[in-house]
Amino acid sequence: MKAVRNAPPGVEVVEVDEPAGDGELVRVAAVSICASDFLYLRYGSRQIAGHEISGTLADGTAVAVEAITGCGNCPHCDAGDYQFCATLLTSAPGMTAPGGMSEYFRAPRRALLPLPAGLAVWDACLVEPGSVAWHACRLGGVGPGSRVAVVGAGGIGILAAAAAQALGAAEVSVEARHPHQHEARERIGATAPSGLYDVVVETGGNEGALHRAIELARHRGSVVYAGILEDVRLPHAQLALKEVALRPSLGYSAHDGRREFAEVADMLASRPDLPDLLISHRYPIDDAPAAFDTARDRSRGVFRVVVEP
Repeated sequence: MKAVRNAPPGVEVVEVDEPAGDGELVRVAAVSICASDFLYLRYGSRQIAGHEISGTLADGTAVAVEAITGCGNCPHCDAGDYQFCATLLTSAPGMTAPGGMSEYFRAPRRALLPLPAGLAVWDACLVEPGSVAWHACRLGGVGPGSRVAVVGAGGIGILAAAAAQALGAAEVSVEARHPHQHEARERIGATAPSGLYDVVVETGGNEGALHRAIELARHRGSVVYAGILEDVRLPHAQLALKEVALRPSLGYSAHDGRREFAEVADMLASRPDLPDLLISHRYPIDDAPAAFDTARDRSRGVFRVVVEP
């Protein structure tokens, strides 16, 4: 089968064997490219790329595939916190394990989410990044009446704003840089930041974005950053003078008996405007190197670039 393999600093299309072993075989329909894919390239990974995956099973069931699955039988997995499982770093698709940017992908049944009516399989690759955004909002305590700001208006940022709206926030603002991001903010019904906020979600992934998020937080507000920041200096005085709570957010999980993956799939099904807005480019698998080149430049009207095997 055809697959897209990491070949730092880029990727290459190769022929590989169909995935064997345990789990369900998924005929891949769409895989979107995110910043983590470029991080994995910088780390030197040579695995098959891709962790934002959707496709169909042999019986025709359309599914989204969770990239964080855990072992399925440890205390963390039993509690729904599979992002804390000891297998996290050794089973990361596209980094330390084969990803899904290929014609077929094999995944444990617990990682598969049948899609709700209204969410097309070729758009369901957004469920994975949407779950990252949803988890950050939930950890920050976003709920009815919250004033929420999002710093960073890429794909995760726009999805975080939509998640905050779905969770009942009274006001959602988005800090945007590029013209297409300003337009996206307006289209989803968010505003430019003004004043201070109960919860600020940082999705820019850099020190400047984190500092801006702390600036926007009210006294005893919360700042949640989605992802892993390395070698970042913190404005300790500003944090202390406002008693701002700073919290990292890792991946996604389940809570109260429901998977965040399912909550996001429902959100996307109820808002067809989001896939239309966020999937800015689609490429066949043979053009995957060009897809990665397009995804590198966020200033060119790019949110999510999708490869369709």
